[in-house]
Amino acid sequence: MHVVILGFPGAGKGTQTKFLAECLSVPSLSSGDLFRRHQREGTPLGQQVRTYVDSGLLVPDEITIAMILDEINSPSYSDGFVLDGFPRNVNQALELDRALDFAGMDIDCALLIDVTQEALADRLGKRLVCNRCQSIYHTEASPPRNSGLCDYCNGRLERRADDEPEALVRRLRAYQEESAPVVDFYARAGKLVKVDGTGTVERVRQRIKEAIICPATQDNRLSKPVH
Repeated sequence: MHVVILGFPGAGKGTQTKFLAECLSVPSLSSGDLFRRHQREGTPLGQQVRTYVDSGLLVPDEITIAMILDEINSPSYSDGFVLDGFPRNVNQALELDRALDFAGMDIDCALLIDVTQEALADRLGKRLVCNRCQSIYHTEASPPRNSGLCDYCNGRLERRADDEPEALVRRLRAYQEESAPVVDFYARAGKLVKVDGTGTVERVRQRIKEAIICPATQDNRLSKPVH
């Protein structure tokens, strides 16, 4: 099963990606996590990525495509994946389709988590990220037990550079210009499933359950996409 998750930065894609991957019994892959892994390891790619991320800019296609395709070609993803943060534009979507087609596979579903820009600004303005394990908190909706410290590894909680107001404005504008057409791309292919991303994590999760069928007693299958 091959699924991509679409939506503005801060729409909750990461949280719902992990949930859906567990539901479908396939691994999840976040382009953002992959970027951050390379940055933590200090690879040449990670150094390039940091320059763009810290400026609130999107990483160029040639870097992103090569990194993602190399990752999903590993044995860990032989049974499928739920992909978060990629494709972010139509060029990347086409490259992903070509790579999967070469392997005799295809994208089964594109899940759009729909959230207003006003709600996103509130979410990201109050988001904190652990500098060790990358766990995400919200100062109001999901605060840590101890102020400034991660519940899981006791790492320091920080604001991401690309969540700062000026960088956030650039990220949202870049998404609108580059990534919104990806929604149309998958809609035209008859693969788009759209869910309302407002409200609690549990409420959004329930909407995903209602839109996508994940039987527990038989082979995992997606429901027919809803437009």
